[in-house]
Amino acid sequence: MRLTKVRITNFQSIHDSNEFDVGDVTCLVGKNEAGKTALLKALYRLNPIVTSDGIFNPTYDYPRQFVSDYKDAIKSDDRDPDNVVQATYVLDPDDIAAITDIYGHGCLESDEPTIELCKGYSNETTYSGPDIDEKKALNHLIDTSELPDSVRDKLRDLTVQEKIEALGAVEQIDAVKKLTHSLQEINDRSISDIIYDILKGRFPKYLYFDEYHQLTGEENLDALRVRESSGSLKKSDLPLLGLISLASLTLDQMIEPGDTETLVARLEAAENRLTEKALHYWSQNRHLRMTFDVRSAQPNDPKDMQSGTNIWGRVKDTAHHVTTSLGTRSRGFIWFFSFLAWYSKTQKEEQNIILLLDEPGLSLHAKAQADLLRYFEKELVPHHQLIYTTHSPFMIDPNQFRRVRIVQDLSVDVKDPTKLSDRDRGTQVITDVLRVTSDSLFPLHGALGYEIHQTLFIGPNCLVVEGVSDLLYIQTMSNVLQERGQAGLRADWTITPVGGAGKVPTFIALLGANTKLNIAVLVDYHRKDKQAIEDLYKTKLIRKKKVLTYADFVDNGTGDVDIEDMFAPEFYLRLVNGAYGTDIDLNDLSTGQRIIPSIEKYLLISNKTSFNHYRPAFYLSNNVDDLADGLTEELNRFQRLFDALNRLLKRSADAN
Repeated sequence: MRLTKVRITNFQSIHDSNEFDVGDVTCLVGKNEAGKTALLKALYRLNPIVTSDGIFNPTYDYPRQFVSDYKDAIKSDDRDPDNVVQATYVLDPDDIAAITDIYGHGCLESDEPTIELCKGYSNETTYSGPDIDEKKALNHLIDTSELPDSVRDKLRDLTVQEKIEALGAVEQIDAVKKLTHSLQEINDRSISDIIYDILKGRFPKYLYFDEYHQLTGEENLDALRVRESSGSLKKSDLPLLGLISLASLTLDQMIEPGDTETLVARLEAAENRLTEKALHYWSQNRHLRMTFDVRSAQPNDPKDMQSGTNIWGRVKDTAHHVTTSLGTRSRGFIWFFSFLAWYSKTQKEEQNIILLLDEPGLSLHAKAQADLLRYFEKELVPHHQLIYTTHSPFMIDPNQFRRVRIVQDLSVDVKDPTKLSDRDRGTQVITDVLRVTSDSLFPLHGALGYEIHQTLFIGPNCLVVEGVSDLLYIQTMSNVLQERGQAGLRADWTITPVGGAGKVPTFIALLGANTKLNIAVLVDYHRKDKQAIEDLYKTKLIRKKKVLTYADFVDNGTGDVDIEDMFAPEFYLRLVNGAYGTDIDLNDLSTGQRIIPSIEKYLLISNKTSFNHYRPAFYLSNNVDDLADGLTEELNRFQRLFDALNRLLKRSADAN
């Protein structure tokens, strides 16, 4: 069974998250205080791996500004308890077989049946689905019963109660008793309820892990045994119990081992297994080894560890020949090792879980975060669905942007949240990048920028452009040309947006140090920047023929040319209107002025909106199939541009 959709309502900072899709890996990205943690905590309580964690309490969990009115309404029976979590699951073949083995293949009305679970402040789980053809299910029970054909035929068109009464009038052989029992159960409840009971144990549990679920490095085992038996475990106890389970030991065996050699051997086996796994993905220091020591408490041990039996976790650094307490190591290493310890327990028990990781790798170096992503991909994804939160660009796989869901709460961004519409209040999960703030998008910008940086020194032919909008226009127009059987920009070029014309010289100087690269520049042309453009080749940073501007391919009569001027004004307005939801006409714009300054002025005055070059470019790339027929002269201009650039590839080994 796989989780496919989630919606959270009326929980902490969340009024309505919007329904969002969940895949094998789902990355919830947002700034601090956006509500990412609230989303995970609400989902966790639907079916937590620690059963006692599954309680919704309106005093602590209901949105604070409405909680008093809500509790008064509940007390006076004016409303039912609100729902919090709505989760949709798709059944896998084993789940389907568990149903069809009883009620036949025809009982399910969909080839991909789904079931929806809901849970809220009543703390009762309700369900809907899968859609059942009850008639076919009943007929299957009859057809597979060992009854005479004459009896089966009489039962088909009767109601369930009539079927039961008819069976009561025939000889009570075992087949009759068995079918009567099945029908009576359906009559007393429903097929849907019975199927839910069949599936109930198949729903995946949720494992939530944050920075508080970390090994402390030392613990009193007697106190831990008391907390376990009383159901009052601390979050830091869970990975330690995972470690003990991995060692195939119990707390009683740790405290009273009976055989010291067996205890040591099993602990060493667990140490070795976790160390091997950790170091495979921990590139920061490959000379570390975990050790655990169990011994009787001493009078001068830390408080609460001065009696009974203690366990001490230590890290041995074989490069420096020193051991230190686990608790003194970097927070990133402790987090990683603690998660491994707890997760290893679930692996050993072969539990069906969905992992909810809150800000994993928060304390890790950027390179270590890349290691963690690699660990996710290799060790977790093949076995479990994973949902994690982050605001770090290094925890976003730039090759998997489809996994990203943006979390935003405009209430924390504006001075007066009361002026927000109901639709925009509270934490929301948004997939439309045009609806989010720049702060919310920043981690994606960072991830994209890092990926671009990584590719700068890989592609032997680098085309430097000003911004991401240039990249989108170039890629989109090249694809259109190629789909029409014409030559687009050759794939040999690595397009590198640098964030503005002012940054081009710095990037060229940086890249120019690598003499093996073939570099070309394509920029807007503004008369005020003429000297800066000329300086690129006059200072011998790059050869003159490799500096191209859009003015080389279009003349708008003003002398200043942006990439947007490669499009006819009427067509570009279609992109702007589509991106902004406006209805601007050419007659609305200032005459005698270039299209971009005219649009900037119009949007600022009429819509109180600042213009963003990226939005029309993004709109074109997403809707090019519908817009391509409107491209005529634009294709000719871009064709000439691509031809000029492709000619620069012929002698790519030349110096710049």
